[in-house]
Amino acid sequence: MLTVAPETVSARFEFVGQAAASRRVEVRPQVAGVIVARPYAEGTDVPKGALLFRIDSTTYDAAYRSALAQLADATARWANAERNRARLRALLDSRAVAQKDVDDAETAYDQGRAAVQAAQAAVDRAKKEYDDTFIRAEISGRVGRALLDLGARVTGPSDLLTTIEQVDPIYVNFSPSDQEVLRWRRDIATRRLLLPSRVLAVQVTLADGSILPDTGLLNFVDLALQPTTGTLSLRAEFRNRRHVLLPGQFVRLHFLGLKRPDAIRVPQRAVQRGLAGAFVYVLGDSNRVTTREVVATSWDRDAWLIEQGLRGGDRVVVDGVQKVAPGQPATPVAYRPATDTSAAGVGDSAVIAAPSAPPKIKVGP
Repeated sequence: MLTVAPETVSARFEFVGQAAASRRVEVRPQVAGVIVARPYAEGTDVPKGALLFRIDSTTYDAAYRSALAQLADATARWANAERNRARLRALLDSRAVAQKDVDDAETAYDQGRAAVQAAQAAVDRAKKEYDDTFIRAEISGRVGRALLDLGARVTGPSDLLTTIEQVDPIYVNFSPSDQEVLRWRRDIATRRLLLPSRVLAVQVTLADGSILPDTGLLNFVDLALQPTTGTLSLRAEFRNRRHVLLPGQFVRLHFLGLKRPDAIRVPQRAVQRGLAGAFVYVLGDSNRVTTREVVATSWDRDAWLIEQGLRGGDRVVVDGVQKVAPGQPATPVAYRPATDTSAAGVGDSAVIAAPSAPPKIKVGP
């Protein structure tokens, strides 16, 4: 017999999630040309700024040098206009030149400055196009397979060369159902589920049953349910120094730090199943057996969490349930969790074998 007593237990919610890169960048060319080099090794980690592809830069280098020459020419013309304006301004006070000559010099100076600015813009554009022939990694991460070979001609951003994925940190996406979300909100509102004061921690179990050493943190909760699946998108972030998790990998995860106060736990073998649902045997007045319908919501190690049907002080039959019936008197024996199943079997048989005495229920070893 187990006397029920409310206690605070950990609330366990387990989900299936899928890992995804925390950052993913598509590597695309910004200029047209022929791929002449691919210095990186596919499938390796590269730092930000590493050279991935090189496009033939002959025409872009020539355009850049031509733009520099035009800038130098415009700068020289502007300097000459500035000197001419200065000379005419000095002669204007002595009326040696006409006002129109000074005005023309001012106009030529302004035109020269505009020409220099336009030439500088052309240099910047040509320099960028030249630099774009050297395609570099925009982020640090693991670079994928090259989708175009050496000698292939690219036409611009429409061509995908490869991808870079950052897997440290890594994300794990999971989606509880709308029923679970409603139950969480109801339990939190009624204080049947207590949240930790810090950010919610998440633990991952890998496919082989091992636990990921690093605990993650919940870092995203979607604003609305997915209309096609009726689920809520959640995301946790994990450190992944050794790249144990890979994008696309399926894992099991559960929250840490959630508590259920005043919870009632009974061993799993005490809960029976009938046509009407789950029930337990309870010792009532005069130690007579009665049935009590219960709502068992979830597991907590080797016990059921009972949401409805039991309260503190109820005496629940744990062992020997196959030998009792409603209304039958019984002699209770205190339940001890560390059960020797062979000894329990012998003890139960000995108790039930005496027909002249009320059958005893052994609820412990």
